[in-house]
Amino acid sequence: MICREFIALLDIYRTRDAPDEQLRQCEQHLAVCASCRAYLDSYEKTIALGRAACLELDGPVPEEVPEDLIRALLTLRPPG
Repeated sequence: MICREFIALLDIYRTRDAPDEQLRQCEQHLAVCASCRAYLDSYEKTIALGRAACLELDGPVPEEVPEDLIRALLTLRPPG
């Protein structure tokens, strides 16, 4: 697996919605690729920050936040 392939599978890897063989290939790639491990970490942190920002129920979401981003953040499941 190359980095581009891992990135294409990133979301289904995170949610564990990939076939076992793809998950195994992703794990093998992550074991040897520091760049993709860092990318995955950054991706996870971005999701967490986005959720935290969107879950503040006391105030409106700023107008400059795209609606599709809000929907995506609210529908993502945490890994595990």
